[in-house]
Amino acid sequence: MAENGSCCTPEGSCHTGGGTAVQVGAVTATYKVTGMTCGHCEGAVSTEIGEIAGVSSVQAVAATGLVTVTSEAPLDEAAVRAAVDEAGYELAGQV
Repeated sequence: MAENGSCCTPEGSCHTGGGTAVQVGAVTATYKVTGMTCGHCEGAVSTEIGEIAGVSSVQAVAATGLVTVTSEAPLDEAAVRAAVDEAGYELAGQV
C-alpha cells in the first residue's frame, strides 16, 4: 500500500500488478461526444480516434457520451474532432 494509506501509487495508479500498466508520460483526456447510442457507436468512435498518431487507448461510453483517450502527448482537438466527424458523430468538446 502507498504511504498515504491509499491503494493508489504516487503516479495515480490503483493497480499493483497485472492488467494494463500506466505509461510514463501518458496524457489522458476526456471528451464529450454527442450522438452515440450503442456499442456500435462506441466502436466507431474508438476506432477513428485510435488511428490518431500517439493514441494508446480509447474508451467510449455511449450512455454518458464520454470518450477517454490516453496518448503519448496532448492531442490537437482539431484531430480529435476530425476523427469523431469521420465516425459520424459530433465532438462537443473536452471535459
